[in-house]
Amino acid sequence: MSTRAYSLWQMVGYMLRLGTIGFGGPVALVGYMYRDLVEQRRWISDEDYKEGMALAQLMPGPMAAQLAIYLGYVHYRTLGATLVGLAFVLPSFVMVIALGYAYVGFGGLPWMQATFYGVGAAVIGIIAISAQKLTTKSIGKDKLLWAIWIVAAAVTIVTESEVASLFLAAGVIAWLWRTKWRPGANLTAVGLAPSLPLAASMLATDLGTLGQIALFFAKAGAFVFGSGLAIVPFLYGGVVHEYKWLTEKQFVDAVAVAMITPGPVVITVGFIGYLVAGLPGACVAALATFLPCYLLTILPAPYFKKYGKLPGLLAFIDGVTAAAVGAISGAVVVLAKRSLIDGPTVLLAVTVAAILWRWKKLQEPWIILAAATLGLLLYPLQQ
Repeated sequence: MSTRAYSLWQMVGYMLRLGTIGFGGPVALVGYMYRDLVEQRRWISDEDYKEGMALAQLMPGPMAAQLAIYLGYVHYRTLGATLVGLAFVLPSFVMVIALGYAYVGFGGLPWMQATFYGVGAAVIGIIAISAQKLTTKSIGKDKLLWAIWIVAAAVTIVTESEVASLFLAAGVIAWLWRTKWRPGANLTAVGLAPSLPLAASMLATDLGTLGQIALFFAKAGAFVFGSGLAIVPFLYGGVVHEYKWLTEKQFVDAVAVAMITPGPVVITVGFIGYLVAGLPGACVAALATFLPCYLLTILPAPYFKKYGKLPGLLAFIDGVTAAAVGAISGAVVVLAKRSLIDGPTVLLAVTVAAILWRWKKLQEPWIILAAATLGLLLYPLQQ
């Protein structure tokens, strides 16, 4: 274990701040963690970060939240993982509850469309720079990793989803290639299987509306790979078509709320739960979504720490990381197609990327605030 360069409360404070002002969705959030905790503060080693990224991609659930939980686990084990996870998720949860209250009380929030018009474009510029930095740091000049990156990016762009089997295949290919196709380089002790029954145990019996919410969102947290990119279509199918809890417009508003608030995009489950069953619905939806990903992070974590230095596992992690970063880069293209809908939004995204490229220490919340203001001014002109 590397030497601790920080206290648990310093890490909790950092995650509380990131959960409060960290815009851009999972791609940007994992980029912020790398920049702040690995590059600048040096609290987390590059190896530990890569292990966390690999585990977050191998396990279902929201990627950024899983990475945060794992980074809390690195030096402070279960207590650190628990406190860090809560600190990361709680601020955005409180915000979406407040917005849900306003939405229900005032019959919708028309200004959200105008705000998201600007914020959505700015977010593309932010995550594009984050993806570029992750690619540069993770891939380097390794031709095999670049090949994996290209395939993962292409698959993500074409399918508009992240394919879990692709991450596993990338890890196995890198493992076999680096070990000269001799599987004797032990990769058998990753130990992920014991976590699966616990995920299944989250599926409670039907106890009315709250029971349905718990069951549906537990499935979303336990069995959907790809973080915000993949979980949104899953949620759409359930809350709009299967259970008919929300109309299509309400669901789009829920996604907009997630995008204009900081923290993980999947926190939209809190807003959806609030619209369906008030504060109890919001709490049940959030708990049911995040508890499986918490368990599916801390249970395999000891195996990653214990066997993380084996050459075969290191090669496997490199392969999975390359695929993960490729998928993240592909996700930038997928999200751009939805957010960059005209000339002004394209120009705004390019401008934001150029600004962050030139002034690397500029704080993203200021960019989001400026983009939201521009959205409120420009959106009426485009109608």
